[in-house]
Amino acid sequence: MKQIFLTAACAAALGLSAIACGSGKQSDTADADSVATPAAGLLSSLTDVVANGKVVFGHHDDTAYGHDWQYEAGRSDVLETAGRYPGLMNWDLGLIEYGDSVQLDGVPFEFIRAEVRAQDERGGINAISWHPRNPVSGGDSWDVSAAPVADAVTDGTAVNDTLRAWIGRAADFVASLTDADGRRIPVLFRPWHEHTGSWFWWGKDHCTPEQYKALWRLTREVFDARGVDNVVWVYSPDRIAAAEEYTERYPGDEYVDILGADAYHFGGEEGTDEFRARVRLQLDAAKALSDKNGKIIALSETGLEGLGMDHWYTEVLLPLLGEYPVAYVCVWRNAMSTVKPGHFYAPYKGHSAEADFKAFSDNDKILMAGFVGK
Repeated sequence: MKQIFLTAACAAALGLSAIACGSGKQSDTADADSVATPAAGLLSSLTDVVANGKVVFGHHDDTAYGHDWQYEAGRSDVLETAGRYPGLMNWDLGLIEYGDSVQLDGVPFEFIRAEVRAQDERGGINAISWHPRNPVSGGDSWDVSAAPVADAVTDGTAVNDTLRAWIGRAADFVASLTDADGRRIPVLFRPWHEHTGSWFWWGKDHCTPEQYKALWRLTREVFDARGVDNVVWVYSPDRIAAAEEYTERYPGDEYVDILGADAYHFGGEEGTDEFRARVRLQLDAAKALSDKNGKIIALSETGLEGLGMDHWYTEVLLPLLGEYPVAYVCVWRNAMSTVKPGHFYAPYKGHSAEADFKAFSDNDKILMAGFVGK
């Protein structure tokens, strides 16, 4: 990813958060008010994407496994159906907090590190989500039997100490993502996502708005203290009943770079109108905030599990993308059929939606790998 130099005015020009504009290392050749960071370069690329009316297509765990394979060098269900790798690949850090060698779906962290580099080399970008364990109960992210956020954001508590250590491990991993020349690779980082629902322990029924905002501030505090300069921060609510819910827990412009929205299509054909309405409500709210603070927006996580609609990509997703200036869209993973049958979001070779997906990926609006100049 090309690095660029930004003046002190970059926050106004790009809507970039404080770390990317003001807390990266200054270049020896730059003026005192200019900084260059990998994060700034990535956000600049995505700003250009929006300005040109394009959308980057993304897929979770794309090269780790697919419908009937896993860890086969170079394989990708998207590559085999679209003819190109996705423009964005998403990876998850769940279990990095424990210092494990593999994440929650069994993908080795060393594999992720190598694939982040490979995606960067092919002219694509990378995103990272994080499903950390519950620091009180020890259960997974979906274990809401204990509500740890209040203690986690209170200095001096044992839970605060634990979470600081966990965030530090995530920060160290992100900082370790480098290209062949040792330069940090920029990534989109989407922590504490889908917080407007209550299925995660950081969700709305398990902490107050102020406690949630403090969780973001704590996360940034730990990342910033380690000098992590290759993160573009993505805020991504899920279901909301009104636009006000989108901003109720927004941590502030200085902590966020991209205004995302997570929204899944449930109920097959019959659920299409509801899906469209939910996406529009969320992206309308994101766009309204964007109009005030200049930040770009994204459909950060979406999809129709099992693709029971053969024309979902061209008849449902693509028209929605045409309604909003979104920088990228990311669908979820293609689990192996022997591990989780029917759990896939991009078609695989031979699937009935393959031709539709190829038409979607070939549309002039959609960007696949290679869109970033190297």
